[in-house]
Amino acid sequence: MSDSKHPSTAELRWDYAERVLRRSELSDNPIEQFGAWFTDAVDAKIREPNAMALSTTGLDGCPSARIVLMKDYSDRGLTIFTNYESRKAKELEANPVASALFLWKDLERQAHVRGRVEKLSGSESDEYFYSRPYNSRIGAWASRQSETIPNREWLSERVKKYEESFPESDARDCVPRPDFWGGYLLVPSSIEFWQGHSGRKHDRFVYTREGEAWSLERWSP
Repeated sequence: MSDSKHPSTAELRWDYAERVLRRSELSDNPIEQFGAWFTDAVDAKIREPNAMALSTTGLDGCPSARIVLMKDYSDRGLTIFTNYESRKAKELEANPVASALFLWKDLERQAHVRGRVEKLSGSESDEYFYSRPYNSRIGAWASRQSETIPNREWLSERVKKYEESFPESDARDCVPRPDFWGGYLLVPSSIEFWQGHSGRKHDRFVYTREGEAWSLERWSP
């Protein structure tokens, strides 16, 4: 192996606390378990605990990932919203499967969700869109997500254009939802819970969907 050009990087490491995750502590329902960990992350005041790395399969066959914000979770799965003309949306259209990875660093925890993806109904997308701040709704119209643009001024002009088209008011739908914008549901087929432990003795438990039921296994770190 060649000598490292950045030897100090190789020395970066963190020894985790002596936390232990036991099978007896886990719910039989992985969504309930996810909810418990998510609540812990919120209570720990972790910034944007709903941030997750969403990975899809690129149109060229290579992995494609980005950080997005989960906007809901339930027994159905995890919900996100995006531009349906974006790169991620085109990738999901071609291959409707994805994974979502949450890192709650301060708690030394990760949760990894894998499964198929399906579009939400228009009414579900409407419900969330109309709850967003005015500027965010205008931004959905102004952005040609994932497309090349000439400069920042181009985007600012687009924002101004739609502010004039849809002036702010008390009306719920003063900014209508674009038909190219809406939600997706990630329906889990497996969910892994990872708890850091000192000396790389991490705890990993993986739930796998079997029909309407879930199996649970402990994996080696």
